[in-house]
Amino acid sequence: MLKGKDLLSIHDLTTQEVYEILALAKELKMKQKAGIEHHLLKGKTLGMIFQKSSTRTRVSFETGMYQLGGTALFLSDRDLQIGRGEPIRDTARVMSRYLDGIMIRTFAHKDVEEFAAYADVPVINALTDLLHPCQVLTDLFTAQEHKGCNLKGLKLAYIGDGNNMTNSLMYGCAKVGMHFVAATPAGYEPDAAVTQAAKADAKLTGGSITLVHDVYEAAKDADILYTDVWASMGQEAEHEERVQIFKGYQINKELLAVADKRAIVMHCLPAHRGEEITADVLEANAAVIFDEAENRLHVQKAIMALTMGEY
Repeated sequence: MLKGKDLLSIHDLTTQEVYEILALAKELKMKQKAGIEHHLLKGKTLGMIFQKSSTRTRVSFETGMYQLGGTALFLSDRDLQIGRGEPIRDTARVMSRYLDGIMIRTFAHKDVEEFAAYADVPVINALTDLLHPCQVLTDLFTAQEHKGCNLKGLKLAYIGDGNNMTNSLMYGCAKVGMHFVAATPAGYEPDAAVTQAAKADAKLTGGSITLVHDVYEAAKDADILYTDVWASMGQEAEHEERVQIFKGYQINKELLAVADKRAIVMHCLPAHRGEEITADVLEANAAVIFDEAENRLHVQKAIMALTMGEY
């Protein structure tokens, strides 16, 4: 049961809780498409703290709360005293008196952990520099739609930077028994502590976590190829340097040819065509990639309903 709990990391969830989120996301997506009312959070209010801007995160959470019958408040750091030096713990305690749940999209993961430690309402991590759990739960849901409900044994190959997406993909794949392989340039591997924890999770589910530098080794016989931008938000100044370092770490027709012939391609967006993915491969897989983008709405609704509601 997730009622009243925070969602800061997929590592904190049980496999049963992961599948509980995915099952409710499926139900809510079906109801939304059919026009069936599903006001599971009627009268509830979500505070949305944004220190990092976003297209998909704001629109999907705000729309999701509306569809669930609740209200969402957009709060940038310019709107809060936290942007003027108020301690995180004080902001968390005050906002807990007003709200039924709090979503945070920020830089340092320790800030979200501190916020959750002092908040008396569920806190949802909508992205930190370390983790992006809502996106990866969405990716698992999208994989179910295109590869079947039982994800155990599928191979996901990630190509690119060992960033917050890589970290959360390791946790997500480990929880459901998938085989995760990341190909990154030397020195750009995912977080070592996350890798160790994900490997421990994978041992319990029959999955595996493997890190390599060769993109073709990673992609061989993969069921899912996945990539993300070479320079994440906050790394704009490194873009030109990273373009040189990450040359070759691209999903293209040549790489797709070594994957399973039924492989799908995923991207969390926004995409830089011609860098981490070629335009032709993205467009050929647009149906999956934009299903993935839409599914942020349905999965985040499930997370909110399970943590903030009576479901």
